[in-house]
Amino acid sequence: MRGPRGVAVTAALSLALTGAALTPAAWAAETANGTADDGPVDAGIFVQKVDGLSPDFVNGVDVSSVLSLEESGVVFRDAAGQPADLFDVLADSGVNTVRIRVWNDPFDASGRGYGGGNVDAARAVEIGERATAAGLGVLVDFHYSDFWADPARQLAPKAWAGLGIPELEEALHEYTAETLQSFEDAGVDVSMVQVGNETNNAIAGYTRAGTAIDETFADLIQAGSSAVREVLPDALVAVHFTNPETPNRYATYAAGLDAYGVDYDVFASSYYPYWHGTTANLTAALTQVATTYGKQVMVAETSWAHTLDDGDGYADVVGSGTITDQYPVSVQGQATELRDVIAAVTAVGSAGIGVFYWEPAWLPVGEPADAAANALLWERDGSGWATSAASDYDPVHVGEYYGGSAWENQALFAFDGTALESLRTFDYVRTGAVAPRVVTQVGAVDVTVTDGSPVVLPGTLDVSYNDGTVEHPAVTWSSALSWIRGPGEYAIPGTTASGLSVTASVTVLARNFVADHSFEGADHSAWTFGGYAWPNPTSDAPDGGTAVTFWNGTGYQASATQTIRGVPAGTYSLQATTQGTNSPATDSRVLSATTSAGSWSAPMEFTAWNEFHTATVPSIVVGSDGVVTISAAFSLSGGAWGVFDDVRLVAVEPATTVRTKLLDVALAGAARIDRERFTAASVARLDDAVAVGEVVLAGSRATQRDIVLATAVVAKAVLQLKRAK
Repeated sequence: MRGPRGVAVTAALSLALTGAALTPAAWAAETANGTADDGPVDAGIFVQKVDGLSPDFVNGVDVSSVLSLEESGVVFRDAAGQPADLFDVLADSGVNTVRIRVWNDPFDASGRGYGGGNVDAARAVEIGERATAAGLGVLVDFHYSDFWADPARQLAPKAWAGLGIPELEEALHEYTAETLQSFEDAGVDVSMVQVGNETNNAIAGYTRAGTAIDETFADLIQAGSSAVREVLPDALVAVHFTNPETPNRYATYAAGLDAYGVDYDVFASSYYPYWHGTTANLTAALTQVATTYGKQVMVAETSWAHTLDDGDGYADVVGSGTITDQYPVSVQGQATELRDVIAAVTAVGSAGIGVFYWEPAWLPVGEPADAAANALLWERDGSGWATSAASDYDPVHVGEYYGGSAWENQALFAFDGTALESLRTFDYVRTGAVAPRVVTQVGAVDVTVTDGSPVVLPGTLDVSYNDGTVEHPAVTWSSALSWIRGPGEYAIPGTTASGLSVTASVTVLARNFVADHSFEGADHSAWTFGGYAWPNPTSDAPDGGTAVTFWNGTGYQASATQTIRGVPAGTYSLQATTQGTNSPATDSRVLSATTSAGSWSAPMEFTAWNEFHTATVPSIVVGSDGVVTISAAFSLSGGAWGVFDDVRLVAVEPATTVRTKLLDVALAGAARIDRERFTAASVARLDDAVAVGEVVLAGSRATQRDIVLATAVVAKAVLQLKRAK
């Protein structure tokens, strides 16, 4: 059974955020002791000062989409809501450096842009000129691709397709030098150059055969580095990787770069709390690189969501299924996340030189209700993440999924362009900031049990405040808990001793006959793995921290098979969850079950990274011998990457029919009650009764008698309402 996991829970409050921070009393003590320097300052959010922060620490943001956004009519505003130049707003908020991605040729043959800002060298220089005019430094981020480059895709630019390795090295060097010269000629203050973007496995279309740095990869990085030294000898050279949560990943990369003598200054990491572990681990991974190889380190990308609302009618990368429990989804949450990442890099010591927030200004071009009009702007200006034109260049990752920003809920600006106070975190980390004490997060209760096991809810909850304090009030749960009937998902309301309304999410699962279904145990002997498939610890697992993963640079096979015995005769359903990339429709991905009565199968999907799909094989008939063989078989193209996890063989519940009309009517009547007219105690009894009715309706095994009894409970609570005086 899984218990409380600390994610922000729906409550009768306006939630903001919590984090490791000093209380107001502690701030006062710091100030009295002379250790708080200029602060803390009064503010609308709470930010703990970062001790030891260097005066020249890089407070950076990536605003590569700005030109396309402005072309689509987006107006940026200062904190007071007045229209203002984006770069002036950034500079006034403590930002000192802007990161700008550069794509070789993000346009098709007819001149249509691929999206994401359509940032070729000329547009990157224009952004750099505006940054320099506002007094900001510039980091030039070469992707060495015509569109997005990340661990899942490092496509060669169209102009470099088919080049041999020596020619590719020369092309990369010349392109880097020529582009940097254009920045220099325009008077852009380039302080750092990033040679490649999230180059875990590949760069410029070249993919390594293994995880370790090889000579060709090193030579390509060196080709870019040499160009930087030639054109901008005072600029720092950065290399960029991601997934710091993977043990020894960064140590392996840094060792390989050192072994081949690659000339660089800064080892940069992406760090998104949704996927990349703890800040303590981030500090440890970067410290190892800094101390072992004498390199500077930084975070090149980070972010957090201030809302889960969609701002433009196109689904966001981070939603309710992605968000994790480190911080609440709020402006305060963003501030604490950014503050913690800055502190994590500072904790490395003098080698920790900066943090960049990724695309804090990537805003909606229109409201969700105007999605059709927005789509025209995304296509025309490239103000969304991708246009239809990009599908030809990157059919696997774009295909039919082009559209809006997908990032606006993580911006440091409101949807109307007004700067959020979280943007000022770059200033506040130097002085600290205090605000009125408010609840920011109530520890959620998310309990999963197998059918037949008791459901036990905690007696207390963690309630966090914006000053970093945590209280543990007792909680009383609704009597609806005892009305759970069979597999299903149930919401059980509760009230803390301090008066907060909370909800426990209870999932009752049917018995799963698959052994080691989520690959979390140490013993995987129930499975037979074939080809390139094997369970591995990964942040990409849809369930738990381990999943079967597979990848290869050339065409390959992968499989996982299990024979299950002792399954009672009956009808069953088989499910498994996957995600993956770089797998065209011609690949084969099949989930199947075989019994003495026959075979059944269903296709599994790979579409995009972090896009999970659950395949279902229904109506599997198990005979009296009780034997079922389940299998996942993949025949994949070179470069395809996948994850297979959470495999479930469960009995199909027999169909039952109950009449719910009277209960539905009773609940509808309860919803129409004017709650202000009645005492709090009688309204609380009504809420408990309503919870009973809703839980019974959610039960997969609720009987007609359950329906009748629940209807009576609701009706009685309505009759017992007492008028407030």
